[in-house]
Amino acid sequence: MIEVQQLASERHVVDDFGAAQEWFHARKWTDGLPVVPPTAELVGACLDWAMLDPQHLIGIEPVRERVLTAEKVAINAVMAGCLPMHFPVVVATLTAMLQEPFVLHGATSSTGGCALLVVINGPVRRELNMDATFNVLGASDRATMVIGRALRLVLYNLLDVRPGEADRSTLGHPGKISYCVSEDEENSPWLPLAEERGSPRFASSVTVMAAGSPRQILNEWTTEPEQILDTFVAEIKANMRHYSIWPGNYALVIPPQLRTHFETAAWSKADIREYVYRNARIFRREWADCGKGAVIADKGDREYAALPSADHLLVIAAGGPAGGFGAVIPPWLGTTSQAVTIAIGTCVDCEI
Repeated sequence: MIEVQQLASERHVVDDFGAAQEWFHARKWTDGLPVVPPTAELVGACLDWAMLDPQHLIGIEPVRERVLTAEKVAINAVMAGCLPMHFPVVVATLTAMLQEPFVLHGATSSTGGCALLVVINGPVRRELNMDATFNVLGASDRATMVIGRALRLVLYNLLDVRPGEADRSTLGHPGKISYCVSEDEENSPWLPLAEERGSPRFASSVTVMAAGSPRQILNEWTTEPEQILDTFVAEIKANMRHYSIWPGNYALVIPPQLRTHFETAAWSKADIREYVYRNARIFRREWADCGKGAVIADKGDREYAALPSADHLLVIAAGGPAGGFGAVIPPWLGTTSQAVTIAIGTCVDCEI
C-alpha cells in the first residue's frame, strides 16, 4: 500500500467540494469541467492498482524535457474521474505517446488542432466495461471517456498544453476533451487492430494516433465491398483537397452493417487496406476545384497517395448495429507523427 507520506506533491486544504472546484478552475488546472478532488487516498489507490512507486518515471517529453512521474499522472487521472482500474491504461497510453515516432510536442502544439485518438484492444475492454457499439465516437462509456480526459489533463498540468499556451490550435475539435474508443472484437471476424500492428495475441493494448476530427460517411445502397470503400476513399480524397495532401495514418471506423458485407465477401482488414492504398490518390491539379489553384504551379500532373503504404491505414471495427454509416479519421500532418501501438504493462526502455 502507498502511504500518504510517500507522496511528494504539495497538499492543499479547502472547505468543501465546491471550493475545490473553484480552486482548480482559478489555476487553470482543469478543462472547464468539474474535477474529482485528488486526495492522497485516491491517488495512492491508482498507484497501488498499477503497482507503481510514486516516483516511477513514466517518461520524459523530449522537446522541453518535462518529467512525467506516476504520482503526477495519477493525480490527473483521479481529477478526470478515473478509477484505479483505469490507471494502467492511462500509463500505457502516455508511454505510447512519448515514443519518438509519435512526436508528442508537435501533435499537441500545432495550429492544426489535432487530438490524441486512442484505440483499445484486448481483455481490458471487458474488464472496464467499454462499449464499442452505440455512439462509439462520443460518450459511449465511462472508461473510455475518463481515460481520454485523463490524457488531456496530463497535457494541461504537466506539459502546459493549454489553449493559448503550448497548445496553439486555431480551431481544435471536440476530440480534445476525450478521443478514446475500444474495438468491437467480439462482433468482428477481423484481427484486432493492435494484433495486426504487432502486439501479442490476447494482450491488452493501446494504439495512439494524432488525429483530426471524424468525417462521417453513408452508403447503404450496395453490398459490394469496392463500392462501400469508394465512399470512404472519396472522403479521404476530400480531406487531401481541403486540408492536407501529404500521406500519413488514416483510420476507418466500420460499424456492423457495413462489416457484414465485407464478411460475406471474405474481405480481411488487409484487403481493405490494400484497396484504399491503391485508390485514395489525387492529382495536385484537383486543388483548383477548392480555391487552391495558386499552389499548383507546374506540378498539376503529380499524383499524391493518402497512405505511404497500405499498413499506414488503421481499420477499426466499432459502432452501433444499425445504419450504413462509417467514419474516416484523418491524420494531423502527413507522416510527421506516426501511430504507435504498445501492450498495456509493457516496459519501454527499462533497465533491468
